[in-house]
Amino acid sequence: MSRIGFVKAHACGNDFLIIEESLAHGRHAAMARKLCSRNTGIGADGIEFLDRKKDSKTVNGPAGSFFLRLFNADGSEAELSGNGTRCVAAWLAASEGLQQVVLGTHGGSITCRLIRRDDVDYWLESDMGIPIVLPRTIEIPGVDAPIDGAIVNVGNPHFVLFPEQEDFSSHGLAWQALGAKISVDPAFPFGTNVEFVRILAPDQIAFRIYERGCGPTTSSGTGTCASSAASMVLHGVARELSAIAQGGTQRVVWPTNDSEMLLTGPAEIICSGEVDFA
Repeated sequence: MSRIGFVKAHACGNDFLIIEESLAHGRHAAMARKLCSRNTGIGADGIEFLDRKKDSKTVNGPAGSFFLRLFNADGSEAELSGNGTRCVAAWLAASEGLQQVVLGTHGGSITCRLIRRDDVDYWLESDMGIPIVLPRTIEIPGVDAPIDGAIVNVGNPHFVLFPEQEDFSSHGLAWQALGAKISVDPAFPFGTNVEFVRILAPDQIAFRIYERGCGPTTSSGTGTCASSAASMVLHGVARELSAIAQGGTQRVVWPTNDSEMLLTGPAEIICSGEVDFA
């Protein structure tokens, strides 16, 4: 039995534990399954394992000064999380005073800049890379018709579709049920995150997220980016827009298809402590 220090934070309700990589000792998946459990653990959508590299105190240090490994609540490893990365950046701002930080991930490096602090919220702008949007129609066993949408890569995989129903249901299924089917379909060998998007105005979208390895979540940073990119490319919405998830609103700016996408949103440090882990 060992005592593991942790920090818990959330971005629009999408919650994560932050644990130093040096404490993992190869137990990443087991720790995620145990500690992320809502009933028997601390509870979270995933764990960000924070690895401190050489020169990690350098505010404008090279990519990889810090490196994050993200494990979902089911123990699977993912490439990155936009919201999880922002939570880590908020923690480094709170604990070490870093106003800007480069965080390496398996999905690429993300630079996060602290814009302001409002009471408990740290507002950060993140460079999210250049999204790749590919229109695609997929067929899912048990679903009554082909599903039109787009495969979007923002450092991790997404499938974005545009249901007509106000409750985000599509093809006769609730979005949660359809998202569960799409997420694990063989069409996506490594699984995929799934977003259901409704366009509310030329500069505003609303969406729901079924997250690979976790299930329905209240928000997603990369899901926000994927939903926005698909809306811009396929439906011609504004290149600067508000994206509304169940947990709150984030701001996306993507001037052109070959430019960096910027994501702005809040993160809150919930608590820190220690937990026993065998």
